[in-house]
Amino acid sequence: MEFGNWFASGGVVMLPLLGFSILAVALIIERIAFWIRVARRQDRLVGDVLALYKRNPQTAFLRLQENLDLPMARIFLAALELDRPNPEEFRLALESAAQAEIPLLKRFNTVFETIISLSPLLGLLGTVLGLIQSFASLKVGDIGGSNTVGVSAGVGQALISTACGLAVAIFTLLFANTFRGLYLRQIALIQEYGGQLELLYRRRSEQQGVTPYAST
Repeated sequence: MEFGNWFASGGVVMLPLLGFSILAVALIIERIAFWIRVARRQDRLVGDVLALYKRNPQTAFLRLQENLDLPMARIFLAALELDRPNPEEFRLALESAAQAEIPLLKRFNTVFETIISLSPLLGLLGTVLGLIQSFASLKVGDIGGSNTVGVSAGVGQALISTACGLAVAIFTLLFANTFRGLYLRQIALIQEYGGQLELLYRRRSEQQGVTPYAST
């Protein structure tokens, strides 16, 4: 069956399913690019910044400014930009910045959930509409006649929409769960790295007797 005929056989619900599939692919590509960028650069950046901060907070501050596209860089900068905060203010700044990053880390989750939920329902709707149309063409008293062949073909074609709806939902669910796992891991790393920076800040405060100044 040619693609055009196959697509038309699924009925009117194939249009929104096609839209869902295109939207899902576009958002998945964006999320993959984001998480690859984070995975490639963030751990190394954090290691460098923590090492630099022990020797020269100003150098660490400048290093962070060069990597503002990474969540941890923005979180660290939110605390280091404060004007001589006490350790408690420093901790609160880290926590507030981490909370502000959560929507970016969970970006498009609601869209993915919507696609996963609606796609199978649209597929089922297409099947029901196809069955209604097929049986409506069957005349009373013609059971077993030539029209039953058309009904059987119509039932098979109507199931196309269900198969497409499930395929879109399964494909999207696979990546959505992967992104959710990456998000949970990132939250754990934010807590770990934030705690390490806070500990270094407290130690410098105790050693110097004053709160270290890291921003310009």
